[in-house]
Amino acid sequence: MTKLVGAAILAVVIVLAGAGAFVFSGVYDVGADTPHWTLTRKIIEIVRDRAIAVRANDIQVPDLTGEQLILKGAGQYAAMCADCHLAPGKSESEIRPGLYPKPPKLSEHPIDPKTVFWVTKHGLKMSGMPAWGLGHDDETLWSIVAFVGKLPGMSAQQYKDIVAKAPPDEEMESMDRGDGHTHGGHQEHNADPSNEAGPKPRHHH
Repeated sequence: MTKLVGAAILAVVIVLAGAGAFVFSGVYDVGADTPHWTLTRKIIEIVRDRAIAVRANDIQVPDLTGEQLILKGAGQYAAMCADCHLAPGKSESEIRPGLYPKPPKLSEHPIDPKTVFWVTKHGLKMSGMPAWGLGHDDETLWSIVAFVGKLPGMSAQQYKDIVAKAPPDEEMESMDRGDGHTHGGHQEHNADPSNEAGPKPRHHH
């Protein structure tokens, strides 16, 4: 029995020593332009997905069908999310190629509202996804969720039109409405979805 315990302790020590040597060697490339090893990526994805599912499970989803809520979400999305998650008719942006992992294209497939809300509010470590809840109330975040739910199947023109109708917001006085004009009355950038280069990113997301 003593030999077994000793062998187990030795094995643990060897594993810890090996792990320590690996960490301090700097051999693992953490650059965003170098993908994770396949095993590393799969482990991270499982940990991420399970963590989100557990924490989002008890979230109560409010009514997301209100027109004003969706319009508000359109403006928020254009200002905060489109550079990374793109918009209908837009295939790339200036910041997106340098992000790893790649943010999902939210116009391509529906995502559970609870998941969208939790991730938008709390962000994701080491992904470029910020915790928007630190500077925005839940009502604003739910407006984004409501709009994201409308993205799949939306055309580039429909996106442009709904963003142009988005109400003014104190937090987005300089946001481009999608028609080349900003809420603050001056042009900051071109948010036309047909512009493949995309707008200059105002937030790191």
